[in-house]
Amino acid sequence: MSNLPAHKIKLGLTTATIWNNNGSYSVDITRSYKNGDGDWNNTSGFFHSDLLNVAKCAERAEIWISRQLTARP
Repeated sequence: MSNLPAHKIKLGLTTATIWNNNGSYSVDITRSYKNGDGDWNNTSGFFHSDLLNVAKCAERAEIWISRQLTARP
């Protein structure tokens, strides 16, 4: 994978990070939160209230990837 993501989609505290590995895409979905010290961290665990944003991020990531694949010569 590249050191930089190909694209990011953010909804609230939920982020889908899309990686391009020589034309094969992968997606990481994470939720940001503040720890007890006030520092921001990410987790791949989600609460019930996060699931709609997870689904929307996944759908938007799929659409973005599909557009990249259909734009190829």
